[in-house]
Amino acid sequence: MSNYFSSVNRNKRSIALDLKQEKGKDILRKLAMNADVLIENFKPGTMDHLGLSYESLQKQNPRLIYASISGYGRTGPYANRGGYDPIAAAEAGLLHVTGESNGPPVRTGIGMVDMATGLYLHGAILAAVYARGRDGTGQRVDTSLFEAQISMLTNVGLAWLNLGIEAQRWGCQHPSIAPYDAFETKDAHLVCGATNDAQFAALCKLLSLDDLINDERFETNPKRVENRHLLGPIFNKVFLTRTTAEWVSMFEETSLPFGPINNMQRAFKHPQVAARDMISNVKVQAAESGELCLIGSAVKFSRTRTSLRRPPPCLGEHTTEVLQELGIGDMEVKRLKEEGII
Repeated sequence: MSNYFSSVNRNKRSIALDLKQEKGKDILRKLAMNADVLIENFKPGTMDHLGLSYESLQKQNPRLIYASISGYGRTGPYANRGGYDPIAAAEAGLLHVTGESNGPPVRTGIGMVDMATGLYLHGAILAAVYARGRDGTGQRVDTSLFEAQISMLTNVGLAWLNLGIEAQRWGCQHPSIAPYDAFETKDAHLVCGATNDAQFAALCKLLSLDDLINDERFETNPKRVENRHLLGPIFNKVFLTRTTAEWVSMFEETSLPFGPINNMQRAFKHPQVAARDMISNVKVQAAESGELCLIGSAVKFSRTRTSLRRPPPCLGEHTTEVLQELGIGDMEVKRLKEEGII
């Protein structure tokens, strides 16, 4: 069981069906009869070809919300292409704006497009559930990796659409605020910035660069942005004189925005991780130790406690259990296994 699979499949049961066989399709139809939501991730048209289209399942369960994720959406000239996170990130502009200004495009360290698309669909499904609560009818919800990433272009996308300004890579710098960057220290890196003139003055005092406060080249943010190529090297030289821990201790006495760039070890030792229950241990037979550490919920509720009720399942782990809930007897389950349906 991979770490990726484990990270996104807790609190789920798993069944394995051969949807190319009619009996497998019949089982899915039975599941859909009483389901709130069906989510599929095939190329557009695959479910139709299998006889499991939205129209056919909606007829037997008008309340069903039928959600689809694909590479490029159900329509358009690219609809039949497969979907992959790095490809969508490339074609929809994310890689163009990621990386150092003088370097090549860089892939993000995690699958941002994959995860963002799932979150977009999650919100859309909940909206469809809410709409169904008013009129009693489900609907089809459709999104894609490409559309999700185009949507995430936000301000840089609007700058192009409305002003014709092409986006560029900025590394860790902020395109319209200076200084705001990652600075190398004696032993690691630290991100900090000054979002207004008062913060710039406070930052200069902290770094013992008081002479910059009234320097006409840096007296306003527009001038600091214009002259960032002059300001950056001055700050870089100072930050190299102390360790990250020393700088953090100094910054904590101010109201300036700052944060160390943490590796995984330091990120998960961050006091907020424990304070906000961001690590959960769950017993799982598939792990050699019998236990698996999982990342906790990023959302907390005032009346409902989030919890890990189930470990991530092995593929097909709950097939028999779910089929029995559908009223399928032990002998039929055995036959389905023998026939390779499950």
